[in-house]
Amino acid sequence: MKKLSLLREGPLMVIGVPKEIKREEHRVSITPPGVEELKRRGHSVYVETGAGGGIGFSDAEYHEAGARITDRKTLFTEAELIVKVKELLPDEFRFLRERQALFTFLHLAPNNELTGVLLEKKITSFGYETLRKGDTLPLLAPMSEIAGRMAPLMGAYYLQKIHGGRGILPAGVPGVKPAKALILGAGVVGTNASRIALGMGIDTIVMDKCEERLRRIDELFMGRIKTLLFKDDTIREEIRDADIIIGAVLIPGGKTPILVTIEMLKTMNRGSVIVDVSIDQGGCFETSRPATHDNPVYIMEGIIHYTVANMPGAYPRTSTLALTNVTLPYIATLADKGIESAIKEDLELRSALNTFNGEIMNEELKESFRVVK
Repeated sequence: MKKLSLLREGPLMVIGVPKEIKREEHRVSITPPGVEELKRRGHSVYVETGAGGGIGFSDAEYHEAGARITDRKTLFTEAELIVKVKELLPDEFRFLRERQALFTFLHLAPNNELTGVLLEKKITSFGYETLRKGDTLPLLAPMSEIAGRMAPLMGAYYLQKIHGGRGILPAGVPGVKPAKALILGAGVVGTNASRIALGMGIDTIVMDKCEERLRRIDELFMGRIKTLLFKDDTIREEIRDADIIIGAVLIPGGKTPILVTIEMLKTMNRGSVIVDVSIDQGGCFETSRPATHDNPVYIMEGIIHYTVANMPGAYPRTSTLALTNVTLPYIATLADKGIESAIKEDLELRSALNTFNGEIMNEELKESFRVVK
């Protein structure tokens, strides 16, 4: 790695907590107890006015915890490390200053515009979704658990005839078979979706390219969930009578591969429901495009698409508490060590590094953009 030269040395760091501006996004990146912990370590925390209001954390609580309550422009001007929940939106780009550090969900693979801004301004960006601890993604996991558990619920809701669905009760009744759910991916999202789908009485099939993951699903649910290996012809066969299909595929830092084409979609029963949890990284259905909580679905080829790009935001208080439980130790490490030393000394934080000094550092992201070193 090239010699790192970013921010001033010293034990103190100014950390900025902006208010999220994505539509229907009420989560916040640091709670008042988190502010107290960072202040105890000697750091300064700037919190934008109203940042925690959507989940019941008032400005007064942040002030009592030791934060400085301020406006967005001042926060971005003063903060060395910006900590968010969701990716920066175009309205926020102008507030970034060169060589600032950013720690948030980035999801850069499908977002050329944001990636270009981070490279142009030489932002040191760390992505929650790419931070690795051994074989796990500890900062993505709690959000994946929530999104996975939400997916069958959303699918079941939109199966109702009044929402354009087939009018099939997911659990069925005596003498009438239940709905069929096909889950593409057996990672954290797929496992949690399987748990809820099975609990709802849905006939559930999980597909993955990894036999070991499928074996784990089989053991975890004691054979009550069917498992199949990814193959185009197998997917094509299984989607024909699936009532709910859940996209649960992830390539950390990279773009999600398309598993279901529009031609495959045309073979499905009208009124079936797609829930594409993979949409943050581009989606695994050819017909997927990002939707929002206030306009969560659209219909193509008679199939209902639920493709909300930040599903856990529907339950922002639970999501905030779950997320900040795991992010705070890493925020503290970045602040305690300083950005330079943290990258050099902490392998886990280094794995979260997406852009640095005008270069893409994540290999999967680099491949998605066809960037040659």
